[in-house]
Amino acid sequence: MAEVEEQGHRTSDESTDDSEEDESEEEPKLKYERLANGVSEILQKDAASCMTVHDKFLALGTHFGKVFLLDVQGNVTQKFDISTVKINQISLDDSGEHVGICSEDGKVQVFGLYTREGFHDNFDCPIKVVALHPQFGRSSSKQFVTGRNKLQLYERNWLNRWKTITLHEGEGIITNVKWRGSLVAWANSLSVKIYDINAKQRITNVLRDNTSLRPDMYPCSLCWKDNTTLIIGWGTSVKICIVKERDPTEMRDLPSRYVEIVSAFDTEFFISGLAPLGDQIVILYYVKEASEHQDEKELRSRPRLDIVQPLPESYEEISSDALTVRNFQENECLDYRLEHSEGESLFYIISPKDIVVAKERDQDDHIDWLLDKKKYEEALMAAEISHKNIKRHEVQRIGISYINHLVEKGEYEAAARKCQKVLGKNMELWENEVYRFKTIGQLKAISQYLPRGDLRLRPAIYEMILHEFLKSDFEGFATLIREWPGDLYNNMTIVQAVSDRLKKDQNNRTLLTTLAELYTYDQRYDKALEIYLRLRHKDVYQLIHKHNLFSSIEDKIVLLMEFDKEKAVDMLLDNEDKISIDKVVEELAQHPAMQHVYLHKLFKRDPHKGHKYHEMLISLYAEYDRPNLLPFLRDSTHCPLEKALEICQQRNFVEETVFLLSRMGNSRRALQMIMEELYDVDKAIEFAKEQDDAELWEDLISYSIDKPPFITGLLNNIGTHVDPILLIHRIKEGMEIPNLRDSLVKILHDYNLQILLREGCKKILVADSLSLLKKMHRTQTRGVRVDEENICESCHEAILPLDTAKSYNIVVFHCRHMFHKECLSSSSTIPPVQFCNICSAKRRGPGSGIVEIKK
Repeated sequence: MAEVEEQGHRTSDESTDDSEEDESEEEPKLKYERLANGVSEILQKDAASCMTVHDKFLALGTHFGKVFLLDVQGNVTQKFDISTVKINQISLDDSGEHVGICSEDGKVQVFGLYTREGFHDNFDCPIKVVALHPQFGRSSSKQFVTGRNKLQLYERNWLNRWKTITLHEGEGIITNVKWRGSLVAWANSLSVKIYDINAKQRITNVLRDNTSLRPDMYPCSLCWKDNTTLIIGWGTSVKICIVKERDPTEMRDLPSRYVEIVSAFDTEFFISGLAPLGDQIVILYYVKEASEHQDEKELRSRPRLDIVQPLPESYEEISSDALTVRNFQENECLDYRLEHSEGESLFYIISPKDIVVAKERDQDDHIDWLLDKKKYEEALMAAEISHKNIKRHEVQRIGISYINHLVEKGEYEAAARKCQKVLGKNMELWENEVYRFKTIGQLKAISQYLPRGDLRLRPAIYEMILHEFLKSDFEGFATLIREWPGDLYNNMTIVQAVSDRLKKDQNNRTLLTTLAELYTYDQRYDKALEIYLRLRHKDVYQLIHKHNLFSSIEDKIVLLMEFDKEKAVDMLLDNEDKISIDKVVEELAQHPAMQHVYLHKLFKRDPHKGHKYHEMLISLYAEYDRPNLLPFLRDSTHCPLEKALEICQQRNFVEETVFLLSRMGNSRRALQMIMEELYDVDKAIEFAKEQDDAELWEDLISYSIDKPPFITGLLNNIGTHVDPILLIHRIKEGMEIPNLRDSLVKILHDYNLQILLREGCKKILVADSLSLLKKMHRTQTRGVRVDEENICESCHEAILPLDTAKSYNIVVFHCRHMFHKECLSSSSTIPPVQFCNICSAKRRGPGSGIVEIKK
């Protein structure tokens, strides 16, 4: 089939710009092809007058009286010379084995395509219509209708003769007839009628709307959508009729069926044919346009094929296509016909010199349209979704077209991003695209999308891109080195390239860092470590840990400490099994400040590790960290006190000296330093409280007795440890003591508070004692239940005898332990107070007291 030109419908006065039209144009619903091959040869010499469609083949009638059977490609399979004049109508049964033909010279032939047996007759007037029973092949359904001024039904009887029945006459020429199931619909000059063959009765009469149109020039179009739905197109009017069963209670003399018109609307143009498409209708229009000059005839435009959605009183246009058929300028409305194949959504537009096939667009057509409109993204998405159903397209080819389009537009980043999705695992396509991006100078755009997983390109491809970045973009080069696996390229080649570049810029941190990463991948950790330390790079510690490079850093401890003391010390302490404490202290011998940081953290982690360096630590703390010297002296058990005292006295560290003197037992000297050098009465009092030594208090009072401020301090704080009267009696008469009254008031207040506390405690003690005494009395006077389940705690037998008539003697203590009297250790006499053996052994009190039960 050859393609036929189609145009989206626009009115003649539109002047839309081409670019705007492309943007606003909607995708067609149908695609068109010209039926060629044998049809082209036929129509060159003859003209089509009618055609009918079967799922298996086509039957074409011509103006020269020929009938051709065609395959769906338009090739002639059979030819019948029926007449020398126009073939008016051809009808096929459902099986496609029988055909009915009528012509303008009055010939009617009904025969089997394989037998040629059937009905052959000549009438004295042109026969316009013929229709076979859909089941004509069955012996019980040998029926067909034909006619011109009247519609006649032909039936073959049991004698194999044809019987004629006139179904209708008297309303002009019959222009169309369609048979579906048991229903025959025909159109004459006035109306459309439906006849029920089985019931042998006419069931409806649908009148023509526009009576001003000549019925021979604007014939009625009929089409059965299904066994009960008839679509009528006449002039500019469309009606959809449904045949329904009548309620038996309403029949009376009425037909058993009736027709309901469910939709009726008028169109803009004249109807030449119609066909169903699901719930929609395909309509072939004959279009005439008024001429600008009054003396000229109306212009005949291209016919239109529209898809409409019928509504009860109107319709919605879904699509509209103007078709360029051959000689459309010479055609009238009656020259066009529309036939359709029910098995497929195929629609045949028949005109005298052309036959066009319209079919629903499939996914391939949809993709073609998207590509034509340069909607590559949508085309690619449609192909991916329907990749199993498309036949003419490949997802990858569409994707490559999209990439080419993006490159042409200069959208290199988007094109590179699509490569990742489109090219997949095709190495050849990937390498072609890389070289193309190199040619246009856009290697950087595609670099981040190159495959680096299961699919790997040749190392030369990755090296080419790395060299490109190394020329102009050090940061981008470093990013690729970090992101790309090291086995994508020849590591030594890139190392050499970076080294050569560093000769021109020796201190470039980005290149040095990248070179260290390359050395790391190449397992040349010593070189990488050297660069990291030189740069003081934060990853140096991670490198050491990850690759266990502790043996390589024994001589680089100072460098690590200079870079970050805290991290270095933490790493050394965490791995002291790999780098010993002695080795670290030795390496830091020339850097005492670093030594101090290391030993201080070591002491904080474990005060006993590195104890041999505690003497050294005294000097280090004194020099670099005095605030932590006193805590160290307090916590260390390995610190030589004499050495520490010597250093503290040399540096005049009073607080530390006081602590050391106190720790060495020289409390009086320590107190003396507090009072004489610190002159701090509060600290002196606190020190005396800590030592809790009466002699120290005496020394403190003696030292303070001639110092009024010290006396004030003592008066305010001594009351809880020493009787204030002793201090007051020793104060000299007439000595002026600051805040003496307040101090005395405080002493009296404290004393009063002590008295109140003692009285309160006494009351609580008495109340508690009384409460407990009452509780004990209630407990000891409460009855104790004794039954067969209780046992003797000594012999572990039942406490009560089996024969309760016998006498028995039981001892029950208040702790609920029970004994046979004879089982107690002193069974001869009962002492005034006896205790439970079990509770006495456990030193419990509640077992005291006894209850004796006798019988």
